[in-house]
Amino acid sequence: MTGERAVAQGGPRRKCASMPALTDSATTVSELKNRVLAFARERDWEQFHAPKNLSMALAAEAAELMEHFLWATPEESRAVALDPSGKARIAEELADVVIYALEFANATGLDLSASIEAKIAANAVKYPVDKARGRSAKYTEL
Repeated sequence: MTGERAVAQGGPRRKCASMPALTDSATTVSELKNRVLAFARERDWEQFHAPKNLSMALAAEAAELMEHFLWATPEESRAVALDPSGKARIAEELADVVIYALEFANATGLDLSASIEAKIAANAVKYPVDKARGRSAKYTEL
């Protein structure tokens, strides 16, 4: 979607000639948001980026990511994620999910980092370490 697709090693498969390669260790959320926004603006796609459309596209891409693990056991799903060709395919799907999340943040003016920080703080209250450690139960069942 952005002209770059992550490969198993985390680097770009193809790169836009005018933009440097991105890595998690050297790229900020703001840089990602700006890059995604520039890509959409170059194509005049912002007109289609209503929250409704972006939330639906995000859900559709998440479903495509889930497809790679459908009917797999937890162990089989880990094997898919470790296999180089499987990892490359799921990297593309994950990139699509994150791109739509970034587009959604852009379109709605949400500060993604602040939203994540607030959510982690709320989850820390819902899931105190002494009750939640090693458990997958919902906070209402702790």
